[in-house]
Amino acid sequence: QVQLVESGGGLVQAGGSLRLSCAASGGTFSSSRMGWFRQATGKEREFVATISRSTGAIVYADSVRGRFIISRDNAKNTVYLQMNSLKPEDTAVYYCAASNRPISTSARMYEYWGQGTQVSVSS
Repeated sequence: QVQLVESGGGLVQAGGSLRLSCAASGGTFSSSRMGWFRQATGKEREFVATISRSTGAIVYADSVRGRFIISRDNAKNTVYLQMNSLKPEDTAVYYCAASNRPISTSARMYEYWGQGTQVSVSS
């Protein structure tokens, strides 16, 4: 069983940056694919980014490509999401997720989830 705890959310002005962290415990972090999703009020949860076990494969949603960077530190059991050039439409609760399944951008393919961290971007 993998437990995930996100941190780093907050309120930022448009154009600013935030760095989210997700600390994992239990299970085998280095063997898990990690992903970030987000859910804005009144909308469905959507894929943001995913990174493979060895960082050999990274996929971004079109809406964040070029602005967000996902990375992981297996020694620290932590995955990060560096968010730059933030826009008001990035406002959402951001969730960290883990999967032992092949690469996927579908939330249904992730077995473990954190509690989420709020990111708010003001215009």
